[in-house]
Amino acid sequence: MFQRRSFLKTATSAAAGLVFSPRLNSSASHNIMTVRGPISSREMGFTLSHEHILANFQPLQDRKKNPWTYDLDEVVQVVLPYLQQIKKLGCRTFVDCTAVALGRDPRLLKRLSEVSGLHILTVTGNYAAVNAQFLPPYVFSDSVEALAQRWIDEAKNGIEGTGIRPGLIKLGFNGGPLTDAEQKLIRAAAITHRKTGLTIGAHTGPAVSAFAQLSILQQSGIDPSAWIWIHAQNEKDSSQHIKAARMGAWVSFDGVSPETLKTHVDLVKRMKNENLLHRVLVSQDAGWYHVGQPHGGAFRAFDTVFTEFIPAIRTVGFTQTDIGTLFNDNPAAAFSISIRTTRG
Repeated sequence: MFQRRSFLKTATSAAAGLVFSPRLNSSASHNIMTVRGPISSREMGFTLSHEHILANFQPLQDRKKNPWTYDLDEVVQVVLPYLQQIKKLGCRTFVDCTAVALGRDPRLLKRLSEVSGLHILTVTGNYAAVNAQFLPPYVFSDSVEALAQRWIDEAKNGIEGTGIRPGLIKLGFNGGPLTDAEQKLIRAAAITHRKTGLTIGAHTGPAVSAFAQLSILQQSGIDPSAWIWIHAQNEKDSSQHIKAARMGAWVSFDGVSPETLKTHVDLVKRMKNENLLHRVLVSQDAGWYHVGQPHGGAFRAFDTVFTEFIPAIRTVGFTQTDIGTLFNDNPAAAFSISIRTTRG
């Protein structure tokens, strides 16, 4: 079934006129940290900025008693065809946003990067969404500075002895007013960014959480351009997206699927009309080999951006330059390792 679906969608892409070839960012080049080491931002090409390979939703307290396991070879066998498919469609870089304690596996990502030929990014940070049930105990006991040092060590020395370094700081928030733990996360992220230049990607949703985070970052001297509003499509007031983008933040509409296609087209079109397309990221939040389910359960392919979203935005007036802005230039700027502060 996968092969047939892949063939049909690949054919659809080809018929669209081979619009997915990489465009070079004309701005200054910076380093991007992938699981195989640093690359120039000019090498990123077409980028999917928020996706997932594997996820483990087993509560942390249960993992101590009877942890779910998975076979690395099986995961590669299941996932690799999907990565090969998007590479044929023109993708060059894949940002795996799977958080710490939710299935982050740098060894798996490095292996998939090597066999697929895609550049893949992984993360550091911690995830307080889902009512903090995936926060390790050290998040509560560490000081802000000690927590930041854990992330800084991963950025400088590699994750868990692998030597594989993260390409961004991934945080998770519940969407409402910030809890004490969430405030600690964003303050630690400010310290980590200042020391490493890694961008802060924040699973957020509603604007109340987004602007609370931005306020703390600005108080810490961190420019909004160092922060990505992940799942911004879950904020229904699009004026809030405009406000954040005008501050310089990255606004990520990353739930593209056949069911949400119109919503995402409308959101991106609104940002274009406001001359803010240069602050927008688009992705799918797709994939998800689910640990604990036979063969990972139902896996969602990564091709909707290519086969449905880009043709749809073309019909409402988006040009090849606009597409390059969304999928080449913006990710290259957003994930560049660069310390972005409002003061010295």
